[in-house]
Amino acid sequence: MTYPILRPHLFTVSLLCALLSACGNDASAPGAAAKPGAGGPPPAPEVAVLTVQHGNAMLTRDLPGRLQAWRTAQVRARVEGIVEKRLFTEGADVRAGQLLYQIDPRTYRAAFDAAQADVDAARLVVERYLPLLDIKAVSQQEVDTAKARLKQAQAALAKARLDLDNTRVPAPIAGRIGRSQVTEGALVGRGEATPLTVIEQVDPLYANFTQSGAELAALREAVESGRWKQADQTQVELVLENGQVYPLPGKLLFTDLAVDPSTGAVSLRAEFPNPKQQLLPGMFVRVRFPQATAEQVFRIPQRAVQMETAGPSVLVVDTAGKVAPRPVKTGGMSGSHWIITDGLREGDRVVVEGQMKAKPGSTVKPTPWNPPAPAAAPDAAKPAKQPDQPQGK
Repeated sequence: MTYPILRPHLFTVSLLCALLSACGNDASAPGAAAKPGAGGPPPAPEVAVLTVQHGNAMLTRDLPGRLQAWRTAQVRARVEGIVEKRLFTEGADVRAGQLLYQIDPRTYRAAFDAAQADVDAARLVVERYLPLLDIKAVSQQEVDTAKARLKQAQAALAKARLDLDNTRVPAPIAGRIGRSQVTEGALVGRGEATPLTVIEQVDPLYANFTQSGAELAALREAVESGRWKQADQTQVELVLENGQVYPLPGKLLFTDLAVDPSTGAVSLRAEFPNPKQQLLPGMFVRVRFPQATAEQVFRIPQRAVQMETAGPSVLVVDTAGKVAPRPVKTGGMSGSHWIITDGLREGDRVVVEGQMKAKPGSTVKPTPWNPPAPAAAPDAAKPAKQPDQPQGK
């Protein structure tokens, strides 16, 4: 039996060719998405710009300094003896008068009892001589000598009482106590007052810092000439090592009256509250010191100014989106911003973020710069936790 040979229909073949041709032409159709790697210029990079405007600014100066405890007391042994007890926890808060150490008192108690006996004996002699003086049984010189011996015995008793009291070592001030430098069984006070420990009061704290005498003279000249106005220097800020500003402001206590001839600087001191004891003595800080108020100046972020060999400069974006460098003159700091005294005009757009993408002569897409939100304040600025309220029944 012979089977017929099956062949595709000509109409079916034509239809399949038409469909394949239509699919191949979709990529070139109007509105079709461009393939990756297709030709064409890349989009202009986006940069954040700040449109500068005239305004008033507070000129500040960040001056390096160190924190110092408000009060420091070195606890020392005033008498010789063996330490029997240590009665405090290292690193804890102590109150004034709290007992810290107990030194073996037996020797001093015996000396006190002997001095007390000498006083009693001398007093009996004086009391015995006084009636005899009236009947001329003793001379006035003998009575005076007896009284002098009584005073000597009383002085020796006072000294013995003081030595006995010094076997109990109290805290001279309230504050935070450091580590103990002696242990039980140690012999202290032989030949000198042995250091036992240190107590520091750290609320408030001092911040000691210096400022160049030449800067002070230049500031005084600018204020007297009328270019700047004198600022209120009673309140200062503290900038920590991590760059955060301490939330509690301080106050300026004094400025030294003389310039240190060895450094050419003037010493200053400020006081800062430390209720949470987050600040510690010896920490390196920067004190943000207000100097003067400048009027009708430009204030731009510090990151926008590029410090070069020829001087400071900024990148400016024109109306066509072209980037161009612009040399400027700085007139000091206002917080974390530079004060620009020359080189900018009202309405100039200064690149703040994206300098690596903004090459001079290139075209960029400027977007308004939004200042970062202020960092959350440390726990010292947080309100104290309120006690739990009783729930109503």
